[in-house]
Amino acid sequence: MRLLHTSDWHLGRSFHGVGMLAAQRRFAAQLLDTVEREEVDVVLLAGDVYDRALPGVDVVALLDEVLAALSTRGVAVVLTSGNHDSATRLGFAGRVMEAAGIHLRTRIADLDAPVVLDLDGAQLAIYGLPYLEPRLVAEALDVAEPSHFSVTEAALARVRADLATRPAGTQSVVLAHTFASGGISSASERELSIGGVGAVPLDLFDGFTYTALGHLHGRQTLAERVRYSGSPLPYSFSEAHHAKGAWLVELDGGGLRSVAAVDWPAGRPLAVLRGRLEDLLSAEEHAWAEAAYCQITLTDDERPAQAMERLRGRFPDTLVLGFEPENAKDKAQQNYSQRVAGAADEVELCCGFLEHVRSRGASEAEEAALARAIEAARALEAAL
Repeated sequence: MRLLHTSDWHLGRSFHGVGMLAAQRRFAAQLLDTVEREEVDVVLLAGDVYDRALPGVDVVALLDEVLAALSTRGVAVVLTSGNHDSATRLGFAGRVMEAAGIHLRTRIADLDAPVVLDLDGAQLAIYGLPYLEPRLVAEALDVAEPSHFSVTEAALARVRADLATRPAGTQSVVLAHTFASGGISSASERELSIGGVGAVPLDLFDGFTYTALGHLHGRQTLAERVRYSGSPLPYSFSEAHHAKGAWLVELDGGGLRSVAAVDWPAGRPLAVLRGRLEDLLSAEEHAWAEAAYCQITLTDDERPAQAMERLRGRFPDTLVLGFEPENAKDKAQQNYSQRVAGAADEVELCCGFLEHVRSRGASEAEEAALARAIEAARALEAAL
């Protein structure tokens, strides 16, 4: 049996203000192509189906199209809710959808109710853990001290108790939307605790045939049987070098046979560029980025005028622009009050403020304009 491990679709998300629904439709087509080409039997979706609790109508329609296409092909789907989803809304009509092979695991009450499939004369039990917010689920899981570790441990204890009632030789797959220690986070996982806080230890998942994790957006292997599929599309510039896709998991009655990466190239590359403005505008090595979404950091000593407009002349889809002067470390570090404390007059004070906020001093024309404005203000004050 072949399972396709995916997660973190984040349907409806935007990328620095750019809508991504078209890109997500392209991903959906790639997924369906993979299902047909690889003869996938089950698609796993480990949480964050949507990007928000109240997705738009067109976003819901896209998920409906994908699930209908998979059901028509006779492919089973097991999906859980993530921290971005509304578990209640996502789980609506779950009992009805079971008949179509769409298995929703969004409720605490269902986490130890597996999807049971035939596997070469044996059984495969697939368990889905929704995202477990400790303070909200501690009571339902009989946990005294709510933490990510304690609620996950309690949930998996219920899974193991059910698995123990299954026939000998039953293989098990667990879906969980969580931060397991050993994972590598990226910037687009919002409100994710790292550095050990909020993480669960890897050995909580010992004993299962395969654990399909969601939450982190980089595809990665924590252990041979415990993996993150990552998001199918890059959702932050920190993911510019990620290989996006899924895991193709093959099982038989004896257990895990193989796990192989499936790549889904994005329609638009991401470029993270850094350098002086004139170099970026002229260097041939950056020609590929002209068709990419760009995050650019300028290192000019002074902030160039009309920097964004000039950059977009070559890189039309520059979405993020930052400034980090190369000589910043060599300059004396002064706060704003220190910088303007010695100003001789109002013009110098205004020029100091201008330099502070844009990292570039006033030009002669700008200084003259400031002087005229100050003189006009003085004349108006004198006339009152």
